[in-house]
Amino acid sequence: MRLDGREPDQKRQVSIVPDFVKTAAGSCLIATGGTRVICTASVEEIVPPFLKGKGQGWVTAEYAMLPASTGTRKKRDGIKKDGRGVEIQRLIGRALRQAVDLKALGERTITLDCDVLEADGGTRTASITGAMVALTCAVDRLIAEGKLLASPLRHQVAAISAGLVENEPCLDLCYQEDSRAQVDMNFVMNERGEMIELQGTGEGRAFSRGELEKLLALGEKGIRELMAAQRETLGERARHLCARPVLLAATGNAHKLKELQEIFAEYYTILPMSAAGFTEDIDENGMTFAENAIIKAEAVCAATGLPALADDSGLSVTALGGEPGVYSARYAGEHGNDEANNDLLLKKMENITDREAFFVCALALKRPGEEPLVAEGKCPGVILRERRGTGGFGYDPLFLYEPLGKTFAEVNGEEKNAVSHRARACAAMKEKLAALQGEE
Repeated sequence: MRLDGREPDQKRQVSIVPDFVKTAAGSCLIATGGTRVICTASVEEIVPPFLKGKGQGWVTAEYAMLPASTGTRKKRDGIKKDGRGVEIQRLIGRALRQAVDLKALGERTITLDCDVLEADGGTRTASITGAMVALTCAVDRLIAEGKLLASPLRHQVAAISAGLVENEPCLDLCYQEDSRAQVDMNFVMNERGEMIELQGTGEGRAFSRGELEKLLALGEKGIRELMAAQRETLGERARHLCARPVLLAATGNAHKLKELQEIFAEYYTILPMSAAGFTEDIDENGMTFAENAIIKAEAVCAATGLPALADDSGLSVTALGGEPGVYSARYAGEHGNDEANNDLLLKKMENITDREAFFVCALALKRPGEEPLVAEGKCPGVILRERRGTGGFGYDPLFLYEPLGKTFAEVNGEEKNAVSHRARACAAMKEKLAALQGEE
């Protein structure tokens, strides 16, 4: 049994009060045992000089202990901070930057201020854990104000200490334990259990690999519990943690948008280009589906500064030499008139026995500063002599997918997304992205 009655693997009682400072963009008061820290997040629409014009934001931190935080009055930091304070605030900044997609944050700075009211050991780890909550609250406000389309928080971060006290591995050391610990360690991890920072010192003696592994296991356990406390504190705002990256869909077609959202749901948050204020008409003057997809993706990315995913697709009928091809949406003259387009197709194929056709989809992903990625998919089928089904859009009522014995207007969304040209193009795009991430 430890000095405060805890078991070796038991962390101190944690309390996190959100929105503690009403004037801050995000804030909380975190208490871990006798340690209490006010964490605030302030947002400025500027970035440091070295980031100007680079299309990304910055997350930084400041840390201070108030004069009465240790019982014996601590002098306030002047122009020159004490070395310990500088080291800790750099740690907090590094740790929280790991959680943020800085490009998705945009050209703005979030400063996390951690002010220690009372210190009873673990002030740096409490600051990191509390700052994650304050940062999430600030992101929620930016989204509510329309300054961010979606959360740039890709990870959840928390921190805790562990150490050897009288040769016993113990979690979350209080000051009395920390001051006489033989080995003192701090762990900063994300929700995957990946290490962001590991600080370990054999102050009283050296430690073995086996002892390190025991301390690491304690740290992982404690951080899982702290992350649960963070999510409970944040409530509905916890949805911003570990958010999927945002892609703008360069389309005004609600049906295509819905299909893209369903297919990429596990990987990305797909938003319409209008969500970023892009409503311009794009001149699709390419000769192929791939060329048109690239034109659309590049236009939206250039205008918004955000990654854009563009789809260009249509029907290719073998007996008609590939018609309607890139003119699928305006085959009969009026863009998007599905009835007229289907009527014209039926008329042209009235006396044709070869009914082979393909739905073709080209996807282009344009990211700022990168060359477009292009993937294509084809789905074979047969053109019927009359419409069947009431679902889908475009030529779906005439397109029979033989393996299912149904037209695309007769299948449900799950069936279509498993075999469609768009699903196949998306699968190819996912493979390209996976290969790219592997290279990086």
